[in-house]
Amino acid sequence: MSNWAGKHVAVVGLGISNMPLIDYLVKQGASISVRDRKSEVELGDRAKLLHGLGVDCRMGPDYLSGLEQYDAVFLTPGIPKHLPEIQALVGQVPVLSEIALVFALAKAPIYGITGSSGKTTVTTLVGEMLKASGVKCHVGGNIGVPLIGEIEQIPEDEPIVLELSSFQLELLNQSPHGALVTNISENHLDVHLSMESYIQAKKQIYLHQTPEDVALFNYDDPVTRCMAQEAKGQVFFFSRKARVNPGIFLDGQRLVFQDRAGIVPLIAKQDIGLIGEHNMENVMAAALLAYCAGGSWQGICQAASGFKGVAHRLEHIAAVNQVDYYNDSIATSPARAVAGINSFGGRPLILIAGGYDKKLGFAEFAKVVSQKVKALILLGQTAGQIEAAVREASPHYHHIYRAGDLEQAVAVAAQMAVAGDVVLLSPACASFDMYPGFEARGEHFRRLVQGLASSVNSSNQINGGMISGKD
Repeated sequence: MSNWAGKHVAVVGLGISNMPLIDYLVKQGASISVRDRKSEVELGDRAKLLHGLGVDCRMGPDYLSGLEQYDAVFLTPGIPKHLPEIQALVGQVPVLSEIALVFALAKAPIYGITGSSGKTTVTTLVGEMLKASGVKCHVGGNIGVPLIGEIEQIPEDEPIVLELSSFQLELLNQSPHGALVTNISENHLDVHLSMESYIQAKKQIYLHQTPEDVALFNYDDPVTRCMAQEAKGQVFFFSRKARVNPGIFLDGQRLVFQDRAGIVPLIAKQDIGLIGEHNMENVMAAALLAYCAGGSWQGICQAASGFKGVAHRLEHIAAVNQVDYYNDSIATSPARAVAGINSFGGRPLILIAGGYDKKLGFAEFAKVVSQKVKALILLGQTAGQIEAAVREASPHYHHIYRAGDLEQAVAVAAQMAVAGDVVLLSPACASFDMYPGFEARGEHFRRLVQGLASSVNSSNQINGGMISGKD
């Protein structure tokens, strides 16, 4: 559907992407009904903004009723698609999403990134690599500002780089020109209900490609390696463990690219700006996709060297009394948290974990915690599950503490930490039991640590002044 003038459209859920979508559809002349489980009081300023746009608002428990009467229904990405009211629309009313409209309207080639871990880092880094190569690009999707408001103004020679979540992908019947899958592990099973459904959603990033497209996969992940067999476009791999062709792999201590033309030496492992073995995979993945999108190897390596990461992903907040505090709030699954833990080698770790229950298993996470974490501080909905998993993995592990909230967790960590330790917030869970999103949780952690640092500095200055006075 390309002409929205006079169409009656329902927009379900007021997520980040749907507010710009509503604005776009109103400007196109559509008649909009907005549906959300929250009341207008809970929505606050957003409800006032919607009334200002002249849209109909239907809020509360019955927000999914009567959707079959519309010409099209747009869903917010995270809404479960198995709900009876949504299933009843299949074959009756077009069920769409903001990202599907971006795909339909884009004139420029789209390069999409998905996976269970690393999406945000890779997407951001691809954008930086293209910029360093002199290629103007537009980064969005599941991060940043939704592109629906500007998509029609993006010219065909400025590539679009999109982070794509499983929720965004499952409604797509179109794949990007360049598709990248970083890895696959358990995630979002509270919404997808099964690992099979979750993987099937991820596959949409390449299943609708043509032979003229390109698909990039992690060779070291058995699930993504098998996905490559289904790809219709040219396949590239990246690997830390094997020589791949065509693709990028680790040759000794240096990343190299190989294709039919031969080998191109890239960046030395020690020169990569990000910490952690998993981030070497992220750099390989980003470099490969940036190259396919028109980036130069010089610009790609320059960006890989200078890039220090994204907010809330192994973000160094401060050193307080020679203890380093890291914010890894974006680690909303056990696999992500394991990658965070493994990034610090043998340094003593005090880990803050726990949060909203996404119906994921903690067995492997618990095993790593029992081996590598000096002390574990748990909070949130999953605290009991994680503690049980750790005790099952290691009955003799007794360094487990409970906190009522993040403020108490940071206080406990600060009390037990000694010089040389790392205090790491890497929750292994989503944040929705306490925060609206991982960003809010990470920002709260940052404020708490910065407050701790200020308090310690003030105390040191006072003590230093007293000593100086005596002298």
